[in-house]
Amino acid sequence: MGVDFPKFGKVGKLFFDNIIYPKLGLKRDEVLVGPNYGCDNAVIKINERQVMILTSDPLSIIPALGLEDSAWLTVHLLASDLATSGIPPMYAVLDFNLPVQITREEFEIYWDAFHRECEKLGIAIVGGHTGKFFGIDYTIVGGGTFISIGDIDKYLSSNMAKPGDRIVITKGSAIATTGILARVFPETIEKNFGSDFLKEAQSYFKKFSVVEDALTAVKIGVRADGVSAMHDATEGGVLGGIYEMAIASKCGVHVFKDKIPVSETTKKICQLFEIDPYVSLSEGTLIIAVKEEKVFDLLKILSENGIESTEVGYFEEASYGLWIENPDGTRESLVYPESDPYWNAYINAINKGWR
Repeated sequence: MGVDFPKFGKVGKLFFDNIIYPKLGLKRDEVLVGPNYGCDNAVIKINERQVMILTSDPLSIIPALGLEDSAWLTVHLLASDLATSGIPPMYAVLDFNLPVQITREEFEIYWDAFHRECEKLGIAIVGGHTGKFFGIDYTIVGGGTFISIGDIDKYLSSNMAKPGDRIVITKGSAIATTGILARVFPETIEKNFGSDFLKEAQSYFKKFSVVEDALTAVKIGVRADGVSAMHDATEGGVLGGIYEMAIASKCGVHVFKDKIPVSETTKKICQLFEIDPYVSLSEGTLIIAVKEEKVFDLLKILSENGIESTEVGYFEEASYGLWIENPDGTRESLVYPESDPYWNAYINAINKGWR
């Protein structure tokens, strides 16, 4: 069976299931969570009490964001995935394959910012590789792995949601879409909506992290005592992230579309770029599966820490299916978007000469 390789962004479920998943090297019993669709982290049993949790992601230098903000973003995207385990990130291994045109001074600025953010989050950089190579260009300049050690009875994985769990999300839809487009195309956005609007949209950049969201959420308890699973909404947006969590957990799901927050700022930017905010890039949105009796506690502790959150649906038995309920009460199947609309919107804006 032919499986399409995407033009942009991460591969879809069909590609993963047919090309990657059947060939994973040697099977080892201590691997508790390996490569699985919708899972943010790997989990390896160390002994009867402890596990090692790992996640990998690209290292980025995005010229439109600048060196320091690119470093901040890279650290927090990796740390956010690891924090969905409920265990704080501890260690980093980094492989920098840099473009030949980057200067020592530029990399030093980037590295200083990278170090400072790791230090703030309690992450020790313990190894890696750094070099400049022909054929490498911005924005992806390598890959990184973040690692933690945690209690075997207290870590979470995005495949641990259970039927009956409620779904709570933080912040809202298309957080990253809003923040990145406002940084990359400021002239266009300011021309359409004004300078105050531009500043507000650009402020979304610092909302991209879910480290604080995740580590705050687990304070109410984990697994049977509170939070069952967490997942960072990235490509595919909020609906894509909920779909991934349901598939990973072998659950059905019911989502109330009108309960998913979409800010006025996000609405206007998505209309301008012709993007569906519910299925577009949303780093900064944490999807949380939580026991029904702990929903109030979860919403309360997040609010007390200045984190907006909303209950948007619930998980069911797998036989229930995957459903979105529209504002008029009709239902439609929840399906994973073939591609995140952000990528086409970004390319189209470049081709139009938007700045």
